[in-house]
Amino acid sequence: MKPIVEFCISNIANGAQGSFEKLERDPNLDVLEYGCLSYCTKCSESLYALVNGEIVEAESPDELTKKVYEFIDENPLF
Repeated sequence: MKPIVEFCISNIANGAQGSFEKLERDPNLDVLEYGCLSYCTKCSESLYALVNGEIVEAESPDELTKKVYEFIDENPLF
């Protein structure tokens, strides 16, 4: 089972595009894009992604990518 990384389309448009594209190219991840993840406050305040259902936030796309991988390393599925 691969880790699941979910992005809100609005957050992608607000700056998370670079992180989304990098993570989407990783064959070891399932990266999904949704119209809305219902975290509107988070979406307006920072870049974020849901990683296996948990919020990971950052100030830049590169930092978000790094934090997603750190979260996955620190919280293995099995």
